[in-house]
Amino acid sequence: MTDTSQANAKVLFRVPSDNGTAEVETLWATRLGGDKYKLENSPFYAYGVSWEDVVFAPYSEEEQFPTFQEVFEKSGNRTVRIIFDAPIEEGNKSDKILKGIVALGCDYEGANRKLIAISIPPNISLDSVRNYLIECEATWEHTDPTYDSLFPESA
Repeated sequence: MTDTSQANAKVLFRVPSDNGTAEVETLWATRLGGDKYKLENSPFYAYGVSWEDVVFAPYSEEEQFPTFQEVFEKSGNRTVRIIFDAPIEEGNKSDKILKGIVALGCDYEGANRKLIAISIPPNISLDSVRNYLIECEATWEHTDPTYDSLFPESA
């Protein structure tokens, strides 16, 4: 699981939804100076960012938080999200899928027992994780990189 003990700030992300509104997510981060922050946990809703990315997030008086503007430096980590039908319980299918993810060399954290962000380190193949999730018939999505950036011809 991600260790947020070094975090000393939260960065706000506004995630547009299909109905024209936006979801708000705040991620733990470490201040680096110059409105730059290193993300200390994985996103559960935001797209295009991953654990340990450095982002540019000036403080917003309106939001009362440093607010994400852009990625300054990619960490090399990638993120996919799993949405389980059955909450994670010891020994059930959801638990077995997560144990398989860890065996592949990835890490994860949960927003709850159904919504899980998987952090894929730079040395682990995104294809191996994707193929594993497809084989398991898991409900999942690309979040960083996004599906549209991986498969622009499909967009």
